[in-house]
Amino acid sequence: MNWLIWALLAAFFAGVTAVLAKAGVDGVNSNLATAVRTTVVLAFSWVIAFASCRPVVALSGLSSRTWVFLTLSGLATGLSWICYFRALQLGEASRVAPIDKLSVIFAIVFAGIFLKERLTWQHALGGALIVAGALVLAMGSGKPA
Repeated sequence: MNWLIWALLAAFFAGVTAVLAKAGVDGVNSNLATAVRTTVVLAFSWVIAFASCRPVVALSGLSSRTWVFLTLSGLATGLSWICYFRALQLGEASRVAPIDKLSVIFAIVFAGIFLKERLTWQHALGGALIVAGALVLAMGSGKPA
């Protein structure tokens, strides 16, 4: 499968995640809910890693740079999940999820700045449409955000 299929699957599962997480945080401390979810993700990730490679051998081949960036990415993911679960606890999944997807805008900007990726007018137009769509969905119900 190519990158597009994997990206569509990621989007599908992220959508499922939002609904399941919203149901799961009802009446539960959002930080505890995040910890439970993260534990499940951790165990599931190791099962996949062991099924697809020899992680013990592969780990020894990781560079310090890789460790630093994966650690920082993990910390950013944790902070994102903590904030996301709290937002889900306080708001509707159909409004929280579109705002969360504004991460696409940050990813585009950061890719241009830090990864020196070439950004085009399509990135600008698509990004503007994502922002507009997220705002319409998040503010559209008339209830306070």
